[in-house]
Amino acid sequence: MNNRLRVLRAERAWSQQDLAERLEVSRQSVNAIETGRYDPSLPLAFKIADLFGLAIEDIFRNPTKETDQ
Repeated sequence: MNNRLRVLRAERAWSQQDLAERLEVSRQSVNAIETGRYDPSLPLAFKIADLFGLAIEDIFRNPTKETDQ
């Protein structure tokens, strides 16, 4: 799944550790989500969206849906 997490984090000058602490997950989890190696659970995706004040769809994008359009 493609996402804008790295960009959103960088806009706020947060390290991966800063974001991990805000989300109550490990830094490794943040890294795995940013690099697309791990898709967050729905509760975590909502937590991320709430933290950035965005809709889930504004952060996470389904790559197969993007190519279908």
